[in-house]
Amino acid sequence: MFQSVMLELTTGSVKTLEIFFLTLLGALPLGLLISFGSMSKITPIKAIVKTIVWIIRGTPLMLQLIIVYYGPGLILGTNVWGMGTSGRFIAVIVAFIINYACYFSEIYRGGIESIPQGQYEAGAVLGLSKSQVFFKVILLQVVKRILPPMSNEFINLVKDTSLARIIAVYEIIWAGQLFIKSDGIIWPLFMTGAYYLLFSGLLTIMFAKIEKKLSYFK
Repeated sequence: MFQSVMLELTTGSVKTLEIFFLTLLGALPLGLLISFGSMSKITPIKAIVKTIVWIIRGTPLMLQLIIVYYGPGLILGTNVWGMGTSGRFIAVIVAFIINYACYFSEIYRGGIESIPQGQYEAGAVLGLSKSQVFFKVILLQVVKRILPPMSNEFINLVKDTSLARIIAVYEIIWAGQLFIKSDGIIWPLFMTGAYYLLFSGLLTIMFAKIEKKLSYFK
């Protein structure tokens, strides 16, 4: 019994990790682009981006998962994600990336706007272009300032991966819950809790070390 439980939990945890890392791979750069849009001096672009961010941040991720997966089929009359497990998984990744990109964008925006304007002006005086000022002067300071809120979002993402089961994507919570229905045992579900605690603990340690390395910006 123990071996079969561990096998199922391992399979579920692999899928959970895939959701986690693929979400970050898409949401981190997309969030930066969205933050530029929300700070744009072009009023229509700024208004549209801010409205989208407001909608995404103001509605539950569970609702967004349902809309992303079922919405295109109901509106267009065809399943754009494809059939089977792979189609549902793609829909999950798309929904997660959009959701977390919007949250990350606000963190990016807050970090960028917290840098004194004088640093941009000093870079310009030194003959640096706007892109050079941003990447060589501003970016590392922004990273230092956004680490605490980013670490919270990373940990939230670990836990939010469990929502993938709402559109029947197999992940670790689903794996643990199967044994309640089939064998009447609950301890595998507690083991999924230990997994989340372990993963969150590792992320906390990682971010603490990164913050320590960037402490020279104090």
